[in-house]
Amino acid sequence: MTAAERPTLVLVCQRASLPWIFEGAVRAGVDLVLVPRPDEEVPADRLPPGVVELLPLDPEGDPAGALAALRERHASRPFQGIATLYDPLVPFVAEAAELLGLPGIGRDAALGAQDKRVMRERLAAAGLHVPRFVRVDGPDAEPWLAAAGELDFPVVVKPAHGYSSLGVTRADTPAELRGTVAGVRRLCADKLGVEDAALVVEEYLDGPEIAVESLAAGGRVRVLSVGYKGEPEGPYFEESVYRAPAPLPDAVRDAIVREVTAAHAALGITDGPAHTELRLRGGTRPYLLEMGARIGGSGVSHYVASHVSGIDLAAEAVRIAVGRPPSFAMTEGLAAPVGAAANYIVPCGGYGRITALHGLDEVRADPRVDHVVQMLFPGDEVRPYPDFTGYPAFVISRHDSTADAEDFHAHLERTVRIDYAPGA
Repeated sequence: MTAAERPTLVLVCQRASLPWIFEGAVRAGVDLVLVPRPDEEVPADRLPPGVVELLPLDPEGDPAGALAALRERHASRPFQGIATLYDPLVPFVAEAAELLGLPGIGRDAALGAQDKRVMRERLAAAGLHVPRFVRVDGPDAEPWLAAAGELDFPVVVKPAHGYSSLGVTRADTPAELRGTVAGVRRLCADKLGVEDAALVVEEYLDGPEIAVESLAAGGRVRVLSVGYKGEPEGPYFEESVYRAPAPLPDAVRDAIVREVTAAHAALGITDGPAHTELRLRGGTRPYLLEMGARIGGSGVSHYVASHVSGIDLAAEAVRIAVGRPPSFAMTEGLAAPVGAAANYIVPCGGYGRITALHGLDEVRADPRVDHVVQMLFPGDEVRPYPDFTGYPAFVISRHDSTADAEDFHAHLERTVRIDYAPGA
């Protein structure tokens, strides 16, 4: 394939230090035009793999200007697709694709995959298992307080347009709820620039948390991996582990696959990747918490899915984004596992100014580890939850079995620790 024949994909706000989507584009034979993140400088002489051009835009701060610039770029030098792995910009990318006549899931489906209020309403209307919930819209507290009084406590408060663990907070009693909502809204005003942010209040579910990586093409859904993400109890739900495949009974795994496949249809995610999080209520019944129309973890989910299923999620997602079919036969259901993979998310373990991170050099030398992605460093300030500073580091590894991955994570818990300045 000559350079003139290679399709081009605009990749919006992907962190350049996370390699998987860039490497996947190279394997797919697709050139990338990167819209850099506003908090990251990408040197023009050290572009990530597959990137042939930088296109500085501000889709969060100036979406209209960014759309106009994309239209101008497309008119002068057409590109064949646009994508993002950054959840807050999934609706923007869908709107740009519609505007330019490019492949995509459409604005309405993107809204359902990004706004937790709409998502839960659509999933519930389709008869799927979701926690009972109440919308918190606008500054008037009385309507939602009355409705929330009908929920079983404890409950969990979430920003409707949040990401990662930002603002996710458990309230154990009705008396706590008003203050929890006010605190989450203050955080959204500070971090997201949104006053009286829309929230969801939903019943807390017990049981293991499950993450599912899937790929859709033409409405057919292939589930690539079903992984275990711990059993977080709150109050702030800091992420810790991701191990796949999850050791589950066949009947429970089959129920998860059915629920995720039906959620694709309910939300209209007919083409491209999806990252879904569920909880197994009572350890057996899957309840949907989130479904994002993107590769999860800024690409980490590609690593997990590809090593578990043998299917190149990043490359296939890029192919679909530029209007090409997957390179494999798109049969529905769960791909048979061919290996095990894991991500250990180093916990903050406190807050204040970091003075040292211990154990990462030893971990980097471990033959089981393929990547240590470090995001926080000595001198960085970690704010207490429910604020979300970021994850200190990901330790991403391959294993012969999920049991081996669990043993390795126990080793990491003993090996990696963070020191903070005294009195911070």
